[in-house]
Amino acid sequence: MSNPGKEVGESTVSQCLSCYLKALCLPPDLSPDQAGALGRIVDTPVRLEKRESLIEQKAVFRHLFVVRTGSLKQLTTDARSEMLVTALYLPGDMIGFDAIGPGYYPGTIIALETSSLCRLPFQYLDELSSRLPILRHHLQRNISKTMQEERVRLHQLLSRTAEARLAYFLLGIADSFRRRGFSARHFRLALSRADIGSYLGLTHETVGRTLAAYQAQQLLYVSGRDYHLLDIVGLERLASSTGRRQKRA
Repeated sequence: MSNPGKEVGESTVSQCLSCYLKALCLPPDLSPDQAGALGRIVDTPVRLEKRESLIEQKAVFRHLFVVRTGSLKQLTTDARSEMLVTALYLPGDMIGFDAIGPGYYPGTIIALETSSLCRLPFQYLDELSSRLPILRHHLQRNISKTMQEERVRLHQLLSRTAEARLAYFLLGIADSFRRRGFSARHFRLALSRADIGSYLGLTHETVGRTLAAYQAQQLLYVSGRDYHLLDIVGLERLASSTGRRQKRA
């Protein structure tokens, strides 16, 4: 496993209590003492530079990670040695839920930009949650929510047109930024078009053509990695379309 970046020295207890993302990763009814107990098991935050890897595929599972700043992607090499983008992580997202069962990480996690993460030793977190039912319930709910969102995503993408897939994806990203207190209409997405294509099962050429078509329809404006959603209703109409890809004869 590569060196997981530079460590940042600050009180983990105070940073958990003051973190602007605490509503996303801490139970809302956690008392200050309970939050302090959780903060004491959180390792000093990890800092990654762009393209630096946090963990490698098949590495033994020992930690969960919470994204504080920046964004990361998960690359999974399948049985055919094809490398696929299988997950995207934004601030407040937790990394490692899919490693709890098998005991190893199913993909390599790479920073898309300068990023920082909280690192939670799972053994200590599991022990603490056994004493704090509110924390265990919160973790279970997050795992369940992650699974449900993945099922919905697969259902929405299965056999859909490129236009519907990309619209659904962009609206999902916009909603993620909204829940984090940022603009849902104007955001920076560090994923390349090739990465977006891999994530959605499309070629990067198709992603480029579809984005160009959206701009021609004044649904959005894209400049590099900056996205301006101009017509949310129009994108929602595309995303909810029941149109399917035409089957070849």
